[in-house]
Amino acid sequence: MDDRQRLLQDWTETLLTAFEIDGTNVDIDAVLGLAGKAAHGVVRPAAPLTTFVAGYAAGLAVGSGQADEQVAMRSAMAVADALCSEAATGGAAE
Repeated sequence: MDDRQRLLQDWTETLLTAFEIDGTNVDIDAVLGLAGKAAHGVVRPAAPLTTFVAGYAAGLAVGSGQADEQVAMRSAMAVADALCSEAATGGAAE
């Protein structure tokens, strides 16, 4: 693991601990990939907004019992990914 990956892993663990959700599996590469897709397919500031809303949607799904953690995260990220793809091709928000 390189220094950047270790820093991101440590930061993620710090956040999870601070929010008292230790043990949550965060696919850092998938989150960063979604952020990149939003930044390049929509507009740069869409990156943090997209990842926040996807995470929030996943949390709501888990909290309401609609899905378990992994399914909710995969589903929310897949929806956001599809919307970013649409936006990049001029189909959705611009």
